Amino acid sequence: MDKWEKRGRPLRLEKRFEFQSYEKTRDFLDCLGELSEAVDRFPDISFGKTYVNITLRPDADDAEFNDLDYKFVDDIDGLLN
Repeated sequence: MDKWEKRGRPLRLEKRFEFQSYEKTRDFLDCLGELSEAVDRFPDISFGKTYVNITLRPDADDAEFNDLDYKFVDDIDGLLN
């Protein structure tokens, strides 16, 4: 999955990240944890040896995504560089 996919019911953004080794997966998760704490935004995460699935929902059940949400997903993508 190259881009974040926006889905409804419930509203969410999803993306799968794939890695070549467990070490790279773990490094990404560590960086994601630091980023999440820095911006106080915590997505749902599932992962395996060489992949991470991230799901981001709006803060409120009836809310839409805002500019800060989209900046957060851009920052997550930036962790790969």
